[in-house]
Amino acid sequence: MQKFRCTVCGYIYDPEVGDIDSGVAPGTAFEDIPEDWVCPVCGVDKSMFEPA
Repeated sequence: MQKFRCTVCGYIYDPEVGDIDSGVAPGTAFEDIPEDWVCPVCGVDKSMFEPA
């Protein structure tokens, strides 16, 4: 699965890890994350991410 990088702070979303603190289970593809999810580091929305 593709990793995605926040263009603001550089956080890498790794689908193998997910984002447990935000309720995103490991194995969740970036495309399947809820639209209201935000970067856990800087708070921007999904539109500010690009493939890593």
